[in-house]
Parts: sequence; structure tokens; C-alpha cells
Amino acid sequence: MKLLCLSTAEQGCSLAIVDGDSPVCEEFWEVKQTHSIRLVKMIEHMLGKRAGLELADIDAFVVARGPGSFTGLRIGISVIKGLAYAMRKPALGVSSLDGIAFRFAYSSMSVCVMMDARRNEVYCAAYQFDHGGLVSKTSERVVSPEEAIKMTKGPTLFAGSGSKAYRDIIEQTADHPVIAHNFLNSVNAAALIRSLSSKDNFLDNPENILAPSYIRKSDAQLQFAVK
Repeated sequence: MKLLCLSTAEQGCSLAIVDGDSPVCEEFWEVKQTHSIRLVKMIEHMLGKRAGLELADIDAFVVARGPGSFTGLRIGISVIKGLAYAMRKPALGVSSLDGIAFRFAYSSMSVCVMMDARRNEVYCAAYQFDHGGLVSKTSERVVSPEEAIKMTKGPTLFAGSGSKAYRDIIEQTADHPVIAHNFLNSVNAAALIRSLSSKDNFLDNPENILAPSYIRKSDAQLQFAVK
């Protein structure tokens, strides 16, 4: 099964094509332009120039559904929905946090993913893996870095943009923390696909519904609530 996967959850954009268990090609780019300016052209280039495929060859589409940038998520989800609708193929949404955590699926220690949510908060979840398989995952939440650290026990690998933003707090508070290299802190399209391998019949799994998961309300919603 050929899958095209996309993440626009943060400023960086990750795109990958996988055929079964084999990666076909993968790209990551981070520019100041909005994702909408380059996204469709990048997908066309990857399919035709790098993978030697046509859009009709793709069996299903996968996209990071959040948490992350409100604008970025809407762009990515809209593009994938449009492609899936046009080709009459299934489209799945996968947690952005999984797209970071599964980069460390063979870690011997717990993994705590922290995406920078601004306002001194992080989107986070804690994971436990065993030889590449997911053993457990906490609920996803938006909390202070200190509260996120309390979700962990013992030596823990911290990853994601939040681990970079709040590195000092992690090093001062956590129990024997390991901080992931910045190269591995972004939501990775291939890791989103990797996370699906832990779920049976993922095409029909209700957890993979293609709907944005913002976790926190938008500024407009919060301001409206105050009024």
C-alpha cells in the first residue's frame, strides 16, 4: 500500500511517501512563507520527479491532525482532504505528537513529547515503547512545562519544540533527562506512518478520523468567551 503523508503542524513541513514497510522518499523544509504557497507544487514534484509516481498510484493519504499551529493544520488537512476527495481514496489523521514520539520507538527509556504551545505551555504526551512497539501513551494535553515533566517517571527522553524552548526547566526539574537533538524535534511524516503500524486495520480505526485536534481553543474563541 502506497501512502502519502504530510505534516504542516508547525513552521517546518514534512512530506513522505511510503510503500508498505519501505520508504520511497522524504522531504523536510522550513521557510518563512506560509505552507499554502509551496505545498501543492512540492507534492507534485515529489510524486513525479522523485518517486516516479502519479497521484492515482497513491492508495491513501495521511496528515498530522494536531496539535500544532491552527493555520498550519487547516492548510495541511484541507490539501489532503482535497486530494483524497478528488482521487476517491481514504484520508487519515494522526496525532502530531505521535509524529515526534515514533521517531524514538526503539528508545529504552520513556519518551515525553513537548510541542511549544506558546504562553508558557506545551502540548504533550508521555510514551512507553518496547522494541519499536507502543506499550502505553498518556492522554494529550496542554499544560505548563513543569506539569508535563510531572507526567514522567525515571529517566526520560524529551523531544519536540517544547523540549528546546524549555530545556533549562527540564534539566533542572526532571529525573535524569535526555534532550533530543534539534534535528529530531519536528513532526515527521514518516513517523506518522510508522505510528499506524501499531494499530490494527488503521484505515477503519476511529482514532484516525480526519478532523483537527487543537486541544486548546483558538484566540478568537477565547476572546469571544470572555465577552
